[in-house]
Amino acid sequence: MTEREPIRRSTKQLIEDGRARQEAMANIDTVLAGVRGTAYDNHQSVRVTVDGRGKLLELWLRQDAVRWGADQLGRLIVMVAQAAMDQATQAGYNKLGPILGDNMTYAIELISGRSAPARNPQARGITAEEFQRRRDERMANGPTKAEPVEDDGFDPDDPLSFDLSSLRSDR
Repeated sequence: MTEREPIRRSTKQLIEDGRARQEAMANIDTVLAGVRGTAYDNHQSVRVTVDGRGKLLELWLRQDAVRWGADQLGRLIVMVAQAAMDQATQAGYNKLGPILGDNMTYAIELISGRSAPARNPQARGITAEEFQRRRDERMANGPTKAEPVEDDGFDPDDPLSFDLSSLRSDR
């Protein structure tokens, strides 16, 4: 395991970060109201749009959606609404994470009782352990010849050239 080095920031930067987080906490409702999640069923019969708080903004049914029957259509609407809510929840956490920081965002997840869908163990994808196992397996096979990489304009010395928060897989 590698040791972590603390990030060194000036007092001014810490104060600015604290003020930004305080302002963000005061505006959580505004941020979540601006977030949208939209989902469709596989047959494009139902479309649901919700905001970050779960408020239904749009329910669209194709004309022939009645062919499903009342019970099945009701279940389909609920499933699509759940998918839209998951999308809106994740988008909300994606917006709050960089502003509030990981610890505060995780605390909000715990308080709200709604964890980030990316953390859901039933979600499709692989676990961190599986990722590490596959990586170790690839590394054990030896290095492969790397293709030449085109310059993408990234400057590691320029903090504005890349947003580190985009590296988080659970936000």
